[in-house]
Amino acid sequence: MRIKITLEPAGKLNLAIHHNASIQGLIYSLLDRTLADWLHNEAYQFGKRRYPMFTFSRLAGVYQLDKKTKRISFDGPVSFKLASYNTDILASLAENLLKAPQVRLGQYNCEVRGVEILKKPTPDFSKPIRVRALSPITIHQTATLADGRKKTIYPDPQQSDWSEMLLSNLCRKAKALNWEENTLKALENSYIRPLKVSSKDRKPLKYKDFWIIGWLGLYELKLLEPYFWLAYDTGLGARGSQGFGMVEVV
Repeated sequence: MRIKITLEPAGKLNLAIHHNASIQGLIYSLLDRTLADWLHNEAYQFGKRRYPMFTFSRLAGVYQLDKKTKRISFDGPVSFKLASYNTDILASLAENLLKAPQVRLGQYNCEVRGVEILKKPTPDFSKPIRVRALSPITIHQTATLADGRKKTIYPDPQQSDWSEMLLSNLCRKAKALNWEENTLKALENSYIRPLKVSSKDRKPLKYKDFWIIGWLGLYELKLLEPYFWLAYDTGLGARGSQGFGMVEVV
């Protein structure tokens, strides 16, 4: 399930170009405290990993980029989409948004102009489904260098193991939800392929104090229906709750 949130700042909304943390902070601030604390500290777990099971898009609106100051200025309303496997997250956020005349995005007060429940698409699961990334898709692995230091590597969609890594991530999310079926077997004939992805779709993004590399573009997915909706509601790949991996059906 997903919703669209529309906000209007009093004047120009001037944010850092890399502002995922500001949107994430807004989301957590609008959740009921018990739910927010559970998501932040516990959520759904598999092994040592924790999955909050939500994702969000980039901000949409009329904007200007200032590469020198690394700022982005929005004129007029802005909106973003939020998806979650857990409908309690969306219900809590929507209810508190409708109660709040104003919310704070970054350092700016914004009026709540709309909260819209988005219509669920009806893809044909008998054939591969095309999706467009609304926020960069990212996946990573950790390599050990010769001197013993650890290095995070972000594969790109053209690499042979990219699809496998995304499917493994989806498998772990299913296990965190205690799905009883053999997830590896269910995904053995699945794939996630780039259809129209160029160097312009490579998006290095700074989240707080570290850099993450993700990819926009057009992709083709072959997934069993439950796994497609899991990816749709939680994001493809890693770091969904930090604003990565949201896709829409083309």
